[in-house]
Amino acid sequence: MNLPKVITDLINAQNSFDSIAYANCFSENAQVFDEGKTHNGKLDIQNWIEESNQKYRSVMKPLEYTENGTSSILSAECSGTFDGSPIILKFHFDIADGKIQNLKVTG
Repeated sequence: MNLPKVITDLINAQNSFDSIAYANCFSENAQVFDEGKTHNGKLDIQNWIEESNQKYRSVMKPLEYTENGTSSILSAECSGTFDGSPIILKFHFDIADGKIQNLKVTG
């Protein structure tokens, strides 16, 4: 599967529970929407993923990737310490200048 470097970096950061490397995949003013909440900016994203890593210990296995201009969708099997694990989630990305601008996670 041919993924943009920033998405490969994000997956590697997630799978090693590295919240700093994860946040560094995003632009300064990026937004993440997950579990009904919006997280704004790199610091908020770093705090969110750090808490999520401690709570769920989730790892990602990419299954499918589609791209349309600056928008893309990654389907990934996510497993961890949460009810229903593993599940397949869709990660909707907007990427510009090698950084993630927006990420929306859906089931």
